[in-house]
Amino acid sequence: MATIEPYETKSGKRYQVRYRTPDHRQTKKRGFRTKRDAEAYAATVEVSKLTGAYIQPSLGRITVAELGPEWLARKESDVAPSNYRTLDAAWRVHVKPQWGTRRVSDIELVEVERWIAHMGRTITNADGKVTKKGAGATTIIRAYGVLAGILDDAVKGRRLAANPARGVENLPRKRRKRHVYLSAEDVAKLAAESGQHRALVLTLAYTGLRWGELIALRVRDVEFLRRRLTVHDNAVQLGVEHAEGLTKSRTTRSVPVPQFILEELSQQCAGKGPGDLVFPGESGKYLPRPKSTRGWFAGAVKRAGVQSVTPHDLRHTTASLSISAGINVLVLARMLGHTSAKVTLDVYADLFDTDLDAAADTLHTSYSAASVPKVCPPEGHSNIRLA
Repeated sequence: MATIEPYETKSGKRYQVRYRTPDHRQTKKRGFRTKRDAEAYAATVEVSKLTGAYIQPSLGRITVAELGPEWLARKESDVAPSNYRTLDAAWRVHVKPQWGTRRVSDIELVEVERWIAHMGRTITNADGKVTKKGAGATTIIRAYGVLAGILDDAVKGRRLAANPARGVENLPRKRRKRHVYLSAEDVAKLAAESGQHRALVLTLAYTGLRWGELIALRVRDVEFLRRRLTVHDNAVQLGVEHAEGLTKSRTTRSVPVPQFILEELSQQCAGKGPGDLVFPGESGKYLPRPKSTRGWFAGAVKRAGVQSVTPHDLRHTTASLSISAGINVLVLARMLGHTSAKVTLDVYADLFDTDLDAAADTLHTSYSAASVPKVCPPEGHSNIRLA
């Protein structure tokens, strides 16, 4: 059992608790101002030992900076290179400067909430000029995720009884960008103005591939007889270089291709070997993403006179054209590589508004006659005509 002993300091009497750890080593906790506080701590220790929830206090003295690199190293092997770069940047810019020197056992929930609020705060001077712009929701959520993930490791390593970062109430919500959808006519105009990239634009708009998946597509992945594309690789641009890895969902998927797109692809594949890229860049390397304002894609958009779109917006166009053509949501989810149809419904909820109206009309036409009872005229008034 724990024992409580008083001792003297320059500030007055203090109490310490002596007790044995589950492995029978003797230790102590000092600094209690009152005997009641010491007794409460002693009782907590004994209960945690009995329930198996005891945490050695010395293990919680490790700092966030000591645990961070190991967590990042594991993430580097678990996530895509582009994702890892964002996590590493969040660690270097936001987490390590604020929390690196802190012991994990000293971190409190209110401190984490205060940090989140500070990251999002925009600071202005006396003239109203912005001197520091607050970070966006994505940046804040990512930085918080890094800290919380590191502290999760501390819990797993029995350095903490619970993660003090979990349960925050002021984490911002991401605002989903408004999707831009092109009509089939606009896609045709855009493709016509894209010159040598005509087939690329059409393939993006009618298959829903992500840019990295498209530029990693090889001749052997185009199954002309089955009218399918086998999508299993993703080339992520990191600066001027590319890193090839698995798709975002880390699974291979088979994407249906309209015949008129296959005819475009057959010209792209002519004279190439099975391992050659369908849409290569210079010297057979991966094609870089077009520059946002002065690249070939932005130029084609301007010349075509269509809505301002990005290559990724053509993936949204695929969803819109598919739903308009009557393709069911389960098939569309498989085409786009979503983990479930629920994801597709959540992302493209706005595309299904007209379907709700159509559903009401269909139900009325199909069942109104069977559901509404016929009204018979009263006895003796058979000549009454019902309007």
